[in-house]
Amino acid sequence: MMSKKTLTQKRQNIDQVKQNNHLPSLHEQQLEQSIVSSWQRSTCAEIPKDRCAAPLVSLQKEGSPNALAYALEHCAQDLKHIAQQSSMVLAIGDIGSTIIWTAASAQMQRAAENVHFIAGGQWREELVGTNALALALKTQQSSCVFSNEHYMSSIHDWVCYAAPIIDPYSKQVLGVIDLSTTWQKHNSLGVLAAERCAAIIQSALLEHQKQQLFIRAFSVPQILFNGKVLVLTPRQIEILTILALCPQGLTLDSLHQAVYGERKVSIGTLKAEMSQLRDILGGMLGSRPYRLLVQVQADFLLTEQSLDAGYTDSALKFYTGVFLTKTESPFLCAWRDCLESRLSDAIFKANETDVLLKHLARSPEAIDAVERLIELMPKTHPIHQTLLKYKDH
Repeated sequence: MMSKKTLTQKRQNIDQVKQNNHLPSLHEQQLEQSIVSSWQRSTCAEIPKDRCAAPLVSLQKEGSPNALAYALEHCAQDLKHIAQQSSMVLAIGDIGSTIIWTAASAQMQRAAENVHFIAGGQWREELVGTNALALALKTQQSSCVFSNEHYMSSIHDWVCYAAPIIDPYSKQVLGVIDLSTTWQKHNSLGVLAAERCAAIIQSALLEHQKQQLFIRAFSVPQILFNGKVLVLTPRQIEILTILALCPQGLTLDSLHQAVYGERKVSIGTLKAEMSQLRDILGGMLGSRPYRLLVQVQADFLLTEQSLDAGYTDSALKFYTGVFLTKTESPFLCAWRDCLESRLSDAIFKANETDVLLKHLARSPEAIDAVERLIELMPKTHPIHQTLLKYKDH
């Protein structure tokens, strides 16, 4: 643990950096560039100056639990023990920086409640400014935010360490874990502690996902079952994608219509496909109705869930390319059109230029992102003219 004198000097240096329009080179070097960038975004976000607690939402209870919720059921006691023994508050956030679970020591419980660092607290950067939980999700790397590096003055007495929670199979970021305490207890090993807690959750995920199907349908389609890539035909991938979108199951006729539409393909052909899939999945495919009997996760489902929750940033991160570009399934084509319409609507409502620029880098054909960036960027900005030329081409 650092001495109080060292920590106090660190706080003073941060204050000096904040108060100067031109950042002093010595102090600037002592700050992570991610912190400085976050301050700049926070300043532009028009966060109310009197905001001293995160906005609260009621967490949805309906629907089936996601993988992160299942994993928490298995490791919650271990995480509670860590929080209590370390005199910290430990929080799990979803992909949009909303806290879904916390455990706190007696020393930190009241402080956490006062600033809504509790289940339902929304800690998105555009709502509360610089904080470790949101920063770890934005950068997809571990982060530490010390004392007055936080944007809200009500948490200047805190130091927070956060690490993203990564799905061990799909490698997608599912959420974030944050450990927080008072700034006087800042420890250089805090980030490692957060990473250790993330590893505990990831081990629980691994256990939970021993019978899990993960579908990648953006860019290059791929199916993972129990962490291994399955060798499937494009038609079999389409069938599994349809069943993932219809968890209640489909009759043989309904499934045939969803896959083939009006094309003249016999029912027997579909039956043969289903028989092969049942063999490949080791019986994890039910009939009457046809349905998947295994936990299913997918990049397109994560994108849809992000849009449902209003997390445009996360939705665009999951959306890495066009959904099943070669499919002729009428059901999947209609679903793709609906998803792309929702994404475009979210893009035209987005206000963060960095999110849109990253999306454009991944999807150069995203003209809707170009048009929105032209609206958001000042005409004097060097990128503005480049975007205008990009649109014309």
